[in-house]
Amino acid sequence: TPCFWPSRCGEPENTDYAVYLCKRTMQNKQRLELADYEAENLARLQKMFSRKWEFIFMQAEAQAKVDKKRDKLERKVLDSQERAFWDVHRPVPGCVNTTEVDIKKACRMNRHSKMSRVSTWPNYAVPGGRISPTVSELDISNPVDLAYREHLHTIELLKKKLEKRRVKISKVTESYVSYYEQYAEYDAFCTPADPTNPWITDSPEYWDQDKTMSARDIPLRRVKRWAFSVEELMKDPAGKDQFSKFLDKEFSGENLKFWLACQDLRGLKLSELHERVHEIYSEFLAPGAHNPVNIDARIAELVRKRVEDNPNRYCFAEAQDHIFKLMKSDSYSRYIRSDMYKDFLSGTRKKVRLLLPSIASNFTFKHT
Repeated sequence: TPCFWPSRCGEPENTDYAVYLCKRTMQNKQRLELADYEAENLARLQKMFSRKWEFIFMQAEAQAKVDKKRDKLERKVLDSQERAFWDVHRPVPGCVNTTEVDIKKACRMNRHSKMSRVSTWPNYAVPGGRISPTVSELDISNPVDLAYREHLHTIELLKKKLEKRRVKISKVTESYVSYYEQYAEYDAFCTPADPTNPWITDSPEYWDQDKTMSARDIPLRRVKRWAFSVEELMKDPAGKDQFSKFLDKEFSGENLKFWLACQDLRGLKLSELHERVHEIYSEFLAPGAHNPVNIDARIAELVRKRVEDNPNRYCFAEAQDHIFKLMKSDSYSRYIRSDMYKDFLSGTRKKVRLLLPSIASNFTFKHT
């Protein structure tokens, strides 16, 4: 059995390395698969030792048979030792070969070069070491050029980081295509708006529809948009109303009420702000509140201190974000899967199917 301690053997030969790589290819185990650089080394060694490759292969085959007879635990230990040995003597390209370079000496040299680069200011034999140089001494030592070069180097590094893509172009393209396919129905350039765009037709019907439209008259594509994300649902007044009804059925309507109260607080008059902050706190967060919301103790204590010390528009920011995440991860997904949303969606579909024959008959009547 070869000894795998680098201090007890000389520099290993390439034939031994070829036997090791060849033996690993014979073992059908995922943890023993060759890395890319090892596969390249094996191909290079096979060309180098083409005349005696049969002998190398026979040696590898014999060692593999011996390894199979060993105990499983012993075999794993020997495999790890042998792999570590060759990682030291045949390291990954780009890594330091520790058998050729003294790591301690290299570290000391790097440390000295860094210290010499930093210590460009003149030192003086005074208590405390350095003092601020005068203008003439600054010109003589010329540390400005050094700082300028360091800043240029930093700028170059930042430019390289900007050019480096964090996401693959193929993935970006897929996300753009999926986003376009999802929102193509709602793009006014692709699909005509219903009702028409008020900025083009001078008709206020688009703005008045929420005041006059009942729940049964909501278009199908508008209801389908609620399933895109909780943000899309909260943008639509009708969707927000339906979501509120669902939360009331689930006995968690206070979450949406608290979130809406915090949203309204951001646009409130300054004269009414102080009173409204205390009202929200007493209703949702204070001990014994009428509609308590579920937040952790850390956020509750933080909000309490803000309300007592300096009540402002954003004193409930952490609690509001926490409640929104709860609704997004739990309540919203349950609403989209619920029968309430499915029934509402199917109701709008039925309404569209009923309208289609009447539209067709009107079209036929006008053209007869």
